Amino acid sequence: MARPYRLQLENCLYHVTSRGDDRKKIYISEYDYAKFLEYVKIAKEKYRFYLYAYVLMTNHYHLLIETTQPNLSQIMQYINTSYTTYYNIKRRRTGHVFHGRYKSIVVDGDSYFLELTRYIHLNPVKAKIVDNPEQYKWSSYTGYIRRKRDELIDEEEMLNYTNLKGKRYRNFVMDGIDREINPFKNIYAGFMLGKAKFIKEKLRDLKERVENKEFSYKNSVVKCIDKEGIIRAVVARYGKSFKDICVSKRRPMREKQVLIYLMRRLTALTNREIGDILKMKYSAVSKAEHTIEKLLKVNNNVKKDIKWLLSKFEA
Repeated sequence: MARPYRLQLENCLYHVTSRGDDRKKIYISEYDYAKFLEYVKIAKEKYRFYLYAYVLMTNHYHLLIETTQPNLSQIMQYINTSYTTYYNIKRRRTGHVFHGRYKSIVVDGDSYFLELTRYIHLNPVKAKIVDNPEQYKWSSYTGYIRRKRDELIDEEEMLNYTNLKGKRYRNFVMDGIDREINPFKNIYAGFMLGKAKFIKEKLRDLKERVENKEFSYKNSVVKCIDKEGIIRAVVARYGKSFKDICVSKRRPMREKQVLIYLMRRLTALTNREIGDILKMKYSAVSKAEHTIEKLLKVNNNVKKDIKWLLSKFEA
């Protein structure tokens, strides 16, 4: 079966979901849930997208995001790959965590935004995990109904779609508890959800991009920070040449691990591309990044180095 086309657009609203391989659990401990959201937060910094709603279930997740660049594939590759690496290293295993590629649907926000947020937030109730969505910890629901802000959610940009919050939003969601909530009944071609005018516009966009042989969404994506700038900063911090950092024959030096961490966090480079730059296997890149993530929690020198280096790239 042919894979469904992924329409890569800037300023586009997507419902995104991904399931565990063979429907197995992808989150086992509470730390797993928190770690996944940490990667979502970093992805937001790297790829400049907005997050409006989320829920993490035991064997799948839902995200409602809006891109600012045509880079949905890069966003999802970073999140799923980073979490898979963390999950496998923590449990000393190999193989897939997620089943195939993520699934994405282009959404007409004017018509379906609220309905989709309700669908997302009611997932734990429909799965009979809780009786009330407010009881579920790993979703954005409480950020909608309480004064305490959910830092992952982009509230200001959400006003383009709705200002329904607090008690009014709670009533809207609770009204759907005893009813079937399935906004995807009207999905078109497997990847678009919206009214006829919206679908026609997106089909026109799709046609233009297919016909334009020179178009490549990767070329139109703005890299947040170039790798040369990161290399210069790391060289300046540690007083070692880039060649000396790369040619180490022993286990990756701290300088190389830090360099990898920054390239993964601040650029759109893949593990394989970073491996090519640093003359190492891409699997070793994943391990080095994970090592620094762990050290950031316990090693004050590493914290100090990373803080200093990140400050060089702040706007």
